[in-house]
Amino acid sequence: MSVRVGIQLYSVRTSMGKDPHRTLERLAELGFTHLEGANHHADTDDGIGFGMPARDLRAILDRLGMDIVGCHINPLNLDRLPEILDYHGELGNTRVGCDIEFFPYADMDYVLRRAEFFNDVGELCRARGMRFYYHNHYQEFQIVDGRTVYDLIMEHTDPGLVYVEMDTYWMARGGQDPVTMMKKYRDRLILLHQKDFPRDAPQPLVMFEGIVDRNAPITMETFLETKDPRCFTEIGTGIMPIQEIIDTALDCPNFEYLLLEQDHSQLDELASVEHSRTAFDRYTGVSWD
Repeated sequence: MSVRVGIQLYSVRTSMGKDPHRTLERLAELGFTHLEGANHHADTDDGIGFGMPARDLRAILDRLGMDIVGCHINPLNLDRLPEILDYHGELGNTRVGCDIEFFPYADMDYVLRRAEFFNDVGELCRARGMRFYYHNHYQEFQIVDGRTVYDLIMEHTDPGLVYVEMDTYWMARGGQDPVTMMKKYRDRLILLHQKDFPRDAPQPLVMFEGIVDRNAPITMETFLETKDPRCFTEIGTGIMPIQEIIDTALDCPNFEYLLLEQDHSQLDELASVEHSRTAFDRYTGVSWD
């Protein structure tokens, strides 16, 4: 058995914006066959930001031997989602998720309302033979009434409707052991995001240790202002327990893909991806096919 490895296209967002066709070709040359899209304009774009019909994009991907195995959708709008899901169905993608969520501090009612909404999104997906997944950052590990927001979301969503894509980097930055979390929610885990944290980072690993107040509101502005680009490094060159993460994923019954993602790099995007691709080859139990 092996873990299938792909890439989140957010890692090469600037290159994609300039020349999506050549960027995809270069990723294919590097051996990436599985892609996760990132549609941050789902209020106006039915697809994943390529600006082309699904049949045309699928023809390009087929020619390159690639497939879309997931996509982040923002905003999640119940009125728009049917069109977006139809696009992904034509593309052959059966998994869609949220990209980032923020929760008003200590507002249990909001968390519960959002969990109900995630169930609704999951039902729309299930009706089309798809899976909806929740993708985390670190703010989900604030505490509400003695529980983390993440645990509350898991408790108040239907496991048959809401799966998870764990971002192991952001879990670690939220003070969690990603391997422990993978084991805790092993039946719901279908995707992973794998980043890496540099040994010489200018911030502590845990954001709540002097960078962000765990007991205060965390907004998008807070998130962007405190996210230091120097706290990302090429995947396989930092301190994340990647081999243990891979080994644990192999024991999760519904797990499908591990996706490399890098928010920032000191290198050119495609040079960074190539470096990560090479570094990741030292791990056992992985497959690029």
